[in-house]
Amino acid sequence: MAEDSFDPRAVRISKLEALKARGVNPYEPTRFDATAFSQEIKEHYEQWEGQWVRVAGRIMAIRTHGRAMFLDLVDQQGKIQCHLREDIVGENAFALTEFMDLGDIVGVEGTVFKTRRGEVTIEVRQYQFLSKSLLDLPDKRHGLTNVDLRYRQRYVDLLVNPEVREVFNIRSKTITYIRQFLAERDFVEVETPVLLPIAGGTEARPFVTHHNALDMTLYLRIALELHLKRLIVGGFDRVYEIGRVFRNEGISTKHNPEFTMLELYQAYTDYQGIMELVESLLSYLVTRIKGQAVIEYQGQQLDFTPPFARVDMVERLYEKTGVRWESIVTTEDAHQFAKKLGIAVDPRFDRSQVMDKIVGQVVEPDLIQPTFLWHHPVDISPLAKRDPKNPSLTERFELFVAGRELANAFSELNDPLDQRERFLRQQEQRRQGNDEVPPLDEDFLNALEHGMPPTGGLGIGIDRLVMLLTDSPSIRDVILFPTMRPLTPGTMPEP
Repeated sequence: MAEDSFDPRAVRISKLEALKARGVNPYEPTRFDATAFSQEIKEHYEQWEGQWVRVAGRIMAIRTHGRAMFLDLVDQQGKIQCHLREDIVGENAFALTEFMDLGDIVGVEGTVFKTRRGEVTIEVRQYQFLSKSLLDLPDKRHGLTNVDLRYRQRYVDLLVNPEVREVFNIRSKTITYIRQFLAERDFVEVETPVLLPIAGGTEARPFVTHHNALDMTLYLRIALELHLKRLIVGGFDRVYEIGRVFRNEGISTKHNPEFTMLELYQAYTDYQGIMELVESLLSYLVTRIKGQAVIEYQGQQLDFTPPFARVDMVERLYEKTGVRWESIVTTEDAHQFAKKLGIAVDPRFDRSQVMDKIVGQVVEPDLIQPTFLWHHPVDISPLAKRDPKNPSLTERFELFVAGRELANAFSELNDPLDQRERFLRQQEQRRQGNDEVPPLDEDFLNALEHGMPPTGGLGIGIDRLVMLLTDSPSIRDVILFPTMRPLTPGTMPEP
């Protein structure tokens, strides 16, 4: 066979057929009851020395030495070396190792010992094939380096890049610790609808679908907020949800169309009470996961020791530009201001959208250490309570870390008449073509008219939080299966 026509998959299939011809079907076993994982055996060798163990995993290295061989077996905890000798497993069983390949899944049984070099190893007494891999894995020395392929074939990425598995272990721990933290403070975890007749709670373009039985248009939720507030009205004092939200917007290193949010609401507190909660939560998470309150993110040292810095949005904008927010009166004024600053904005943006964009370009990138940017103007905070000392501002904050928004929170607006007035002003933007403004939600206003206690609310982007905790530069690095543009049928990027 010519070298350029070599087909690794065909070779592996021939090995599969050879195994079956010898009475071994790698796909036949339905279970293998492991008694230990690799890491616990290695970390507690004194307890396991000489003990009989059963371990299952994927073969990631094969080293043959005549009538003996070493395998590196990888399970969910890590890697352990296995030693097979013909005189121990038997001639027939050892002969089947000829048909082993990297990537095959096997179960081994044997005793634990250390080699002369001090490596914890399983002396295999018997083994069985549990699955045959028909495709080659990427070269183990270089891993899977094609970024596009890593995201498209995350299953391969996880197999050959152990550091990627650790990212998602940390993600799982982060969510577990959040739940523990909130449970200790009497928060109740709830679930709210994903499919909604009105996608509200923020301004964003929703995904649209259709319910056939009811013959109605539905939207994937863009936020968790309005249903959680309905629960506060209903008598829950502390509620939260960790769930997927969906926004039909752009994709970047900071944005994925579906992402995970934590939203919580606490009755009888305000935005400053939520600030204290955020400081406690983040310092707790960072310390539990990293062992200290200081972490490194993309070469920057970030200190999560409370209290976090507080920066007034309007005052910082004035410091940066010499212009007061309130002096920009019309949409035309806002566009001229952006042009003067050299900031490109959508010509369809109204005044508040332009001003929000300017803050995002001028103020936010400098907020590196954990910083609360607070006292947002009313016109960009339609669900937040007014500041009684300055009714043009709100009791709202956003938390920024490394120049990126991590959290958004405020004293929730519980005045139903004020809320209706702000929603109606938003509807004028909708009539002028801003399709990110949701329709008027009469049921939510009806809930507010039954009376909602003073409440503090918070939203934290779980994906961005995990990016910080794992020093990941892109949101795709912390989402197992990020949204990708489909490949041309029949094509696949090269490893």
